[in-house]
Amino acid sequence: MAMMRLRREDPRVVGTFRLHRRLGAGGMGVVYLGSDKRGQRVALKVIRPDLAEDQEFRSRFAREVSAARRIRGGCTARLVAADLDADRPWFATQYVPGPSLHDKVNEEGPLSPAQVASIGAALSEGLLAVHDAGVVHRDLKPSNILLSPKGPRIIDFGIAWATGASTLTHVGTAVGSPGFLAPEQVRGAAVTPATDIFALGATLAYTCTADSPFGQGSSEVMLYRVVHEEAQLAGVPDALAPLLASCLAKDPADRPSTLSLSLRLKEIAAREAHGLSGGPLENGSGAGPGWERVERRSAERPTGQRAEEYARQRTERRTAGTSSPRQHPSRPPVPRDASARPAGPASAAGKNPRTGGRNGRRVPAGRPTGRNGSRTPVRTTSGGRRPGPDRRLLRQRVIVFVVVTLLVALGIAAAQGCQGPTRGLGAERPGTAVPSAGVGGPYGAGEQNP
Repeated sequence: MAMMRLRREDPRVVGTFRLHRRLGAGGMGVVYLGSDKRGQRVALKVIRPDLAEDQEFRSRFAREVSAARRIRGGCTARLVAADLDADRPWFATQYVPGPSLHDKVNEEGPLSPAQVASIGAALSEGLLAVHDAGVVHRDLKPSNILLSPKGPRIIDFGIAWATGASTLTHVGTAVGSPGFLAPEQVRGAAVTPATDIFALGATLAYTCTADSPFGQGSSEVMLYRVVHEEAQLAGVPDALAPLLASCLAKDPADRPSTLSLSLRLKEIAAREAHGLSGGPLENGSGAGPGWERVERRSAERPTGQRAEEYARQRTERRTAGTSSPRQHPSRPPVPRDASARPAGPASAAGKNPRTGGRNGRRVPAGRPTGRNGSRTPVRTTSGGRRPGPDRRLLRQRVIVFVVVTLLVALGIAAAQGCQGPTRGLGAERPGTAVPSAGVGGPYGAGEQNP
């Protein structure tokens, strides 16, 4: 989205938000890029002064802001804050980074059918959340759709009205964009969810052709075509043309529901993404391009005598696999009986003297293995039992137990040897007196000074 510097007449602070750039201007007011104290970026729209003086507009605007708070869904820009009692009412929505659908098509040209169907399916889900909240957008168009990294987002609910509300702010003045307005909006009739379906159909047609389905011209000419002429869908792909034509029906009752449109667009998006358009191929087979890979794989399978030989070989391999271990075709079979093994440099136990394993297989040091690599004790050809991991572990435990026992015994003996002389020092000898170390000095209590 293009950003412009703030002008002299633009405010610098609105509410608790600081304004940084201009994002654009419309019929209701100016949209700014702002941020709050935490750094969260918002798109803040300030209402025009003349509309701010219209009490009827203020009351309707208050009702629609309240309804917009109820909208839940990932395909819309969430309402963050609003002030309906300010001198110039304003509201702030979540800022969505990314170009608008209008700028995308204007710079890169029409999108592919798969992209159009995918964007349309996401927008249909967004409209479904809007309609479930009892709100009609009324101004859905390519410039009000932002292509964020997480998918398309619907923005600018500034002129959205509740279901069944009138479309006129003043008598004879239709609110919206010519070329994307529904016929009932032009006539001043009540708006319904079908009104947004018409606008979505015109938006997707623009995405396919880079032009409005009602051409170009003045507002009066465009509004007349919307009411009295059929939409031009010559450049729309065949996969989308019938569905978009039903969205652009003059009678709201003839348009598909929001849920039905979402499901059909998802189906078209999946089919186009996989190349299964369902149209005839150049060879007249009637299958879509996605079936060419399946036909190619089928043609590569053996047929006739080759197929019979292939089936016989598979049967023999399956039968041999059930009675003996699978062997490589280029290796000779290894006899299961140890006595039938050919004599060679291997030992009687079948070990290779260089690698230490059976039949030339290398066995890591310290990791005795059995047949098929299992770490279990196996019997040798001499009838003895080679120690496996359980016996070796038991042996280690016994050694540790003996060592610990010896250490404890040596510690006890050393302690007893140290205590023997200590007891001798405290014993009385004949003919000697043990001096007292009392607190009375060198003489104990009760002794007389000589």
